[in-house]
Amino acid sequence: MIDKLQTRITCCTLCAARFAATETAHQPRPVAWLSANAPILIAGQAPGARVHQSGRPFTDPSGDRLRDWLGVDEAVFYDRAKFAVLPMAFCFPGYDAKGADLPPPRICADTWQDRAISHMPQVKLTLLIGSYAQKWHLPETKNLSVTARVASWRDHAPAIFPLPHPSWRNSGWIKKNPWFETELLPVLQARVASLLKDL
Repeated sequence: MIDKLQTRITCCTLCAARFAATETAHQPRPVAWLSANAPILIAGQAPGARVHQSGRPFTDPSGDRLRDWLGVDEAVFYDRAKFAVLPMAFCFPGYDAKGADLPPPRICADTWQDRAISHMPQVKLTLLIGSYAQKWHLPETKNLSVTARVASWRDHAPAIFPLPHPSWRNSGWIKKNPWFETELLPVLQARVASLLKDL
């Protein structure tokens, strides 16, 4: 069943007209990795331009930083028996006329999120990367800032960890919030290691 759903997602063209109207005028290329075995789910925002080109999630500097946060290398990260990846929008949304990232189209999450999650009951740890994923998975926190959600990580651990986006543009945020690296990341890395040790 999960393979059929993955195929349907991979072939999705719901937003073809929307993407054609962006500055990048690109075609849909859904990048979502479902898994019937992976204990860890990465719930992010949407693929960037580099991921759109590669067809693999987090093949960019943000992915390098995320893997560092998790304490895993590429071989482990790209093992679908260990990690599933389900962003709020599966395709690169494109850029606006000023070259800024467009938000993930809501129709993607409305169409696919609940179905995809229902096919992965084995997930024991969900990483919520950025505000879009956090608002979807933790609707009771929708009025909070990303900082406030991440700061309250103990309220959701060990099953859920809200995280800032690993973009290098957030380096300033990390410096202003040293507790993220000194308090949250060691606990997160220990949790990841415990889930992966027997796989």
